[in-house]
Amino acid sequence: MPKVVDHDQRREELARAVWAVIARAGVEGATVRAVAAEAGWSMGALRYYFATQDGLLRFALEVMLRRTPERLRIQLASGQPGLERAQRIIEELLPLDPDRLAEGLVWLAFLTRARVDRSFDDLRETGWRGERYVCRLAVAEIAGCPWPVELNDTLPGEELEAAAADLHTFVDGLTLQGATFPEELPPERLRGLLRRRLEVLEPAVREDGRWTPG
Repeated sequence: MPKVVDHDQRREELARAVWAVIARAGVEGATVRAVAAEAGWSMGALRYYFATQDGLLRFALEVMLRRTPERLRIQLASGQPGLERAQRIIEELLPLDPDRLAEGLVWLAFLTRARVDRSFDDLRETGWRGERYVCRLAVAEIAGCPWPVELNDTLPGEELEAAAADLHTFVDGLTLQGATFPEELPPERLRGLLRRRLEVLEPAVREDGRWTPG
């Protein structure tokens, strides 16, 4: 009988190969040839799925942007609510293991590419809005208010929205430094910095739902 090919699994393999090449050589190094070699595929087999480098890169980023929400759903459905769950939610954005480190490096590389290649604008915007949504989830957990439902839903009140924006900026800084200087900011250091930030945020957003930038 002919072998049954799991095309979704093969595409996932290609996405992982793209992430590995980008983490090592940047976006420009993620040529069809380099990705084929990383995946152990022939050029012909890879071109069956993706005829161009841009198509391959776009797919790899789309897969990465889908993975975080899948992990978030697991975190939101389990564990102690409040500060503990807020910590776990934000940790999904940080380079705390090899997979998330690769994701962080890929995201930073794509942000650089998107500045000169506007064809990636939609993914850049989706990624930014997704990060802001995760930060809103964390603030809602700490403040004890309902989670935002849709990606663009805002929190009740300007103060909580400001807290989410401030947390977003802080998390971006942790991601940048953790991905580019892992020897200075190993996972436990990142977790500790995040924890202290959330502990400072907690009493501020719980007091009548108000928050003042510090």
